[in-house]
Amino acid sequence: MATTDERDKAARGAEHAPNAPSEQAPRPRRRKRKIALGVVCAVIALAIVGVGIAVFVGRSFTAQETAVRSDWDISATGELIGHDDEFGVSLYTADLASNLIVGQLVPDGTDEEGFTYYDTAVQDRIAGTLDKVKERVAWTASNPLAVLNPYGTGSNGLYLYFETDLDTRIDYTVHVDNPAIPDFSATAQNCAEGCEDEKFSTVHEFQLIGLVPGKTNEVTLTVTGSFGIERQVVTFSVTMPETKSGYATQLEGTEGSSTAQLSDGLFAAVRQNGYLGYGFFYDNHGILRYEMVTEGLGLDRILYYGDDIVVCSSAGGIARVDGLGRAVAVYDLGEYALHHDINYSGESTLVALVEREGAEAVEDVVIELDLETGAITELVDFTELMADYVEAYAHVIGPTDTFFWQAGELDWIHLNTVEYLAEDDSLVVSSRETSTIMKVSNVHADPALDYFIGDEEFWEGTPYEGLNLAQVGDFKLQYGQHSVEYDGEGPTEGSYYLLMYDNNYWALSTRSGYSPDLSGTDASTDLYNGTASYVYRYLVDEKAGTFELVTSFPVPYSSIVSNVAHAPEPTNYVVNSGISHVFGEYDESGALIREFSYDCQLQGYRVFKESFEGFWFAADGKEDAAK
Repeated sequence: MATTDERDKAARGAEHAPNAPSEQAPRPRRRKRKIALGVVCAVIALAIVGVGIAVFVGRSFTAQETAVRSDWDISATGELIGHDDEFGVSLYTADLASNLIVGQLVPDGTDEEGFTYYDTAVQDRIAGTLDKVKERVAWTASNPLAVLNPYGTGSNGLYLYFETDLDTRIDYTVHVDNPAIPDFSATAQNCAEGCEDEKFSTVHEFQLIGLVPGKTNEVTLTVTGSFGIERQVVTFSVTMPETKSGYATQLEGTEGSSTAQLSDGLFAAVRQNGYLGYGFFYDNHGILRYEMVTEGLGLDRILYYGDDIVVCSSAGGIARVDGLGRAVAVYDLGEYALHHDINYSGESTLVALVEREGAEAVEDVVIELDLETGAITELVDFTELMADYVEAYAHVIGPTDTFFWQAGELDWIHLNTVEYLAEDDSLVVSSRETSTIMKVSNVHADPALDYFIGDEEFWEGTPYEGLNLAQVGDFKLQYGQHSVEYDGEGPTEGSYYLLMYDNNYWALSTRSGYSPDLSGTDASTDLYNGTASYVYRYLVDEKAGTFELVTSFPVPYSSIVSNVAHAPEPTNYVVNSGISHVFGEYDESGALIREFSYDCQLQGYRVFKESFEGFWFAADGKEDAAK
């Protein structure tokens, strides 16, 4: 097909051709120009429609993060056993095959608008009914009280309660008749009131973790006395329901070159797009051992608080959950919406990355939450702290910018991790949009910028060009980094280490006229294609005003999201490359031990590995005996 230029040239040629009738020449010229103009308009219209569709699709995609679960369907139950009028809870048999009688508790109102299990009043009602059922008969190890996910915050946990004549501990093994699914063994963490710190007890109350969804699980409970004598062995089978999310129960694994052992624990995939509102916990063989169910978003991070964990339960809430799955506290963040990270700032306080709902500037605020009182304090609004940069250099994202799905938003800093340092009341944050690590001190009184780690040229000419620490050594700077965290004291006073996932990706959607010199590096500007991302560990010396790269190894490329964290075996690293849809465990030299691939829409945000000792498993238990 002829281009517009070719058509105009042809028209001009016809106008001046020999013997061309002069009075007729203009007509076809005007007609062809009209055709050409029509084609241009059509192309522009299609481009506008295309951009509009892309923005719409992108917005629909990101809207998943703020969506709140409205369906807590509990329709798949067995026979109704009774109803607790005092607490408004029905007791059914669970709709599953088992040679053990398994119950299911369903609070009234699950089908009503606004119902959520992340409501302490609902949780208290369930606990009240459960206490009544515990008192009905003398529950024993061979005839335990068994309830499927009583608190509604999981899909494949089995609550067990019983008593023994002597002080004992409970070990268990889960077996599935499938050679691709190794046995799972653990020592149960007793959550019975007053017995949480006791290794042996006559009262046993715990959540049995490790049952494989959609499979018939053969469970062996071993009751062992305080002198190490095996007192009783109980076996039962239970066919668990499929996952609530529809997510895979087994991941494909690939062996790496390292001969090091994987650490004991469970990998926690905390925010898989397309499956937001769930947390997935996999063993060392890629078998799903627990599916956590939240209101929305993803857990973002798992923090321990006494015998409980603290996680993001939705974009607007943080929950404290005990080992039985009970949400013992739920914190409403009001006008703030979570986006990416929470971390501790004290014994009973945590900091969270948020944005104000409805604000043009996004992903730019740090708040503090008191876990005892629920009080929220705004610590730093970076759009105010760095207003002169925002006003002079930043603009809202447009429909043709790299991150077009955020069109109309002022995501000029895009904070993705936060770390609190108590010594000088400071925060270390990671800014993806500027590819800069920033430290802000005195955050509880008068916040002030301390230093930047990043490309000096980016800040040249701005009021902050003097804040950059000096680079020691010749190495490529980090670009688009995620999961920056404090990684221990350095060799000299005032020095320390920062561990991060260097995405090795450059993109800038909120500032015009600047691009870094990436020549001589393997840094990519492509969302999906790049040579590699890296695990980076910097040694920061505040007194000397320097930083240097002390650890680096390549990992699968991921332009955005992703993280690195230490495994329960602290010399090992757990790395998630979210765009590549893989996570793995690496040894201390950076060699891969084992990697798993997973399914999601575009990205998987983070993967951690935890022992869950003192929460689901007793401190001397083995979460996954089979290596």
